[in-house]
Amino acid sequence: MKFMKLGSKPDTFQADGKCIRYVISDLATDVTIIVGEVKFHLHKFPLMSKSNRLQKLVLKASEENSDEIDMVDFPGGPKAFEICAKFCYGMTVTLNAYNVVAARCAAEYLEMTEDVDRGNLIFKIEVFINSSILRSWKDSIIVLQTTKSLLPWSENLKIVGRCIDSIASKTSVDPANVTWSYTYNRKLSAPEIIVKGGMKYQEKIESVPKDWWVEDMCELEIFLYKRVMTAVKSKGRMDGAIIGEALKTYAVRWLPDSVDALISDVHSWRNKLLVETIVCLLPSDKGVSCSCSFLLKLLKVAILVGVDDSAREDLMNRISLKLDEASVKDLLIPARSPQTTIYDVGMVHSIVNQCMINEKCSQDLDLGKNDVGCTDFVLGHGSLLSVGKVIDGYLEEIARDPNLSLASFIDLARSIPEFARPVHDGLYKAIDMYLKEHLSLTKAERKELCSLMDVKKLTMDASMHAAQNDRLPLRVVVQVLFFEQVRASAGVQSLNNNPRDASRSTTNTEEEWEKTAAEDCNSIKKQMNQTKIKEGEFPKNGKFLKKDSRNSKSGMQLLPSRSRRIFDKLWVVGKGHGENKSSETSGSSQSPTSMVPGDTKSAASSAKHRRHSIS
Repeated sequence: MKFMKLGSKPDTFQADGKCIRYVISDLATDVTIIVGEVKFHLHKFPLMSKSNRLQKLVLKASEENSDEIDMVDFPGGPKAFEICAKFCYGMTVTLNAYNVVAARCAAEYLEMTEDVDRGNLIFKIEVFINSSILRSWKDSIIVLQTTKSLLPWSENLKIVGRCIDSIASKTSVDPANVTWSYTYNRKLSAPEIIVKGGMKYQEKIESVPKDWWVEDMCELEIFLYKRVMTAVKSKGRMDGAIIGEALKTYAVRWLPDSVDALISDVHSWRNKLLVETIVCLLPSDKGVSCSCSFLLKLLKVAILVGVDDSAREDLMNRISLKLDEASVKDLLIPARSPQTTIYDVGMVHSIVNQCMINEKCSQDLDLGKNDVGCTDFVLGHGSLLSVGKVIDGYLEEIARDPNLSLASFIDLARSIPEFARPVHDGLYKAIDMYLKEHLSLTKAERKELCSLMDVKKLTMDASMHAAQNDRLPLRVVVQVLFFEQVRASAGVQSLNNNPRDASRSTTNTEEEWEKTAAEDCNSIKKQMNQTKIKEGEFPKNGKFLKKDSRNSKSGMQLLPSRSRRIFDKLWVVGKGHGENKSSETSGSSQSPTSMVPGDTKSAASSAKHRRHSIS
């Protein structure tokens, strides 16, 4: 810390209790100056030789036959006046970052200018501030902190502005040129390892990180912090990511951890102001500078402390730009009264909708520039795939809420476009969880819920689970079993047609596989339409003739035995009832004749079997 000593005479000021100060001298004191609750018994001549204001006040007191002068609203109080008084006596006094602002304001109040005496206190303090204080990083911050209690004097004397400019300028200095001390308690990034000549050398860690100034700035009060950060941003030389890190560090430093402390009457106003200030200071670079996790946590706090709508909407817009980086845990925003759900699903839905609008605008720009199709857009913007994945995880989590309406669940699920959800395993888990926690759903509601899912986009594991899930409508199970049979048949046919490429066929892309499966499905449908079942081939016991039964069983052997039996029985029931089959088993009309085993039991016996869930 920088300091400056003034005067050379020994300090002869003495105290008599807490309210009396006097000077030890052979001459009796002839004036009493009152500053606050303290009385200073001093001599007129030393004071008048340095202070123009004291000259006027002493003259006025003499005219009134009084030896007391009351200094009203003296900046800095008794301590600041004592510094000025000692300077007038030529006594030794030490100025530093903690008292220099008070001394400067007091000297201004007393009019200790060069007109009264050359080398007066104002001149000396200004030299000290400009040559030492403002050149020191930590001293500039300390001095800025002390200016708050001395407003408006410190503002009018431009001490606040000079300190802010000094601090903002130093943050923009190349880290390689930083030679002053600073506080840095966070972990440095791991050094890179350089391999040279067969030996490993640890690269020297950069001595000064780019965000070296962040922690020291956290000591500033919120009003001063806002002014400094505004100055830092206005210079235009600071990376937005570092500004984002600074705001995050400040929020962690000052926002309490507990919800009770956040919303307490004592600190609620300060916390609200803090959040609104941080939101105001966020870089205007479309949210790139701040992590989505930090923005979501800030949004949760903003809701708790009751920030205004503009700040909340600003946060939501920034989050929508980085939604692909979000985690399910961060999206679990607690609902507020009068909402009855556990989490604020509506707010997340709004964020997702805004995210889709942003992507649509980006798509339109890309189409205008490159004249490419939607497929190229999706392949070039994988962020939507991440959004789809995290929203499916979020749906699974909120599905546990018994108060979550079916409409809210379906609306949020449908907000994700189809091309952003190439695999429906996550959506299936969410639907299954909702069915598990909401047992009172009607048949129509279960059907509507399951219509969100495309069974063709389920992986093998998810299909096997769904085929034995007794919570799913029967029609969905039939569709799952049918498509698994199509998939199995396509795989067997591919192996039979080209056994040399068997190993290579297992590495086909999802798009190629779906194309093959679709073609095979169409082929099977054509075969089914051409097949005519004669009356003689369908005996009373409900069994098909065992003609060609060996070929018809070959594909079904690839399905689990229980699922195969269920599918066999559903298929027979569908054929037995003809046009009168129910909507629950209407999916079986798509089943190929090659999938009908000859030894399938009758429809009556099929009713004895029940599906079960392995979840």
